[in-house]
Amino acid sequence: MAITSAICSSFKQELLQGKHSFESSGGHSFKLALFDSNASLGASTTDYSTSEEITNTSGTAYQPGGAALTNAGVSLSSTTAFTDFSDVTYTSASFTANGAMIYNTTTNGGSSTTDAVAIIAFGGDKTASNGTFKIEFPAAAATTAIIRLA
Repeated sequence: MAITSAICSSFKQELLQGKHSFESSGGHSFKLALFDSNASLGASTTDYSTSEEITNTSGTAYQPGGAALTNAGVSLSSTTAFTDFSDVTYTSASFTANGAMIYNTTTNGGSSTTDAVAIIAFGGDKTASNGTFKIEFPAAAATTAIIRLA
C-alpha cells in the first residue's frame, strides 16, 4: 500500500459539476486528515474514510476526521487560478503519519459530503513524540499553491 500525492480525479470532475467552492467567505468547509503508511491513497481516492487514519499514541492532539482548514480564497495570476490553506499545527502531538487528505465536509443537497480533493504524500513516516507536528502549505501563488489550475 502507498500514499501518492495527487489531485483526486473525482475532484476534477466534481469541479465541473459545481460541487466545490473555495471562496474564503461563504465557501465550503475543508479538512485535513492524516493517514499511516498502510493507507492506499492517490488520484483514484474519492472520499474520506477512517481506514488507516492515524491515532494518537498519547494525548489528544489529533482528532478523528482531522483538522479544519482555513481557506485563503481563490486567486488568479495570468492564466492560473489557485487556492491555498493556512498551515495546520498539532501541539503536544504523539503520533506517526505518512500522508494526508484534503477533503470537503460541506453538506450538498441534504447529505453530508466527504469528497476527496487532494492527497499529500510525506515521502515516509513523520513522527511527533509529545512535540509539535506542523503541516506547512506552500505559498499561495500561481506556481506554488497546493491546488492550482493552469
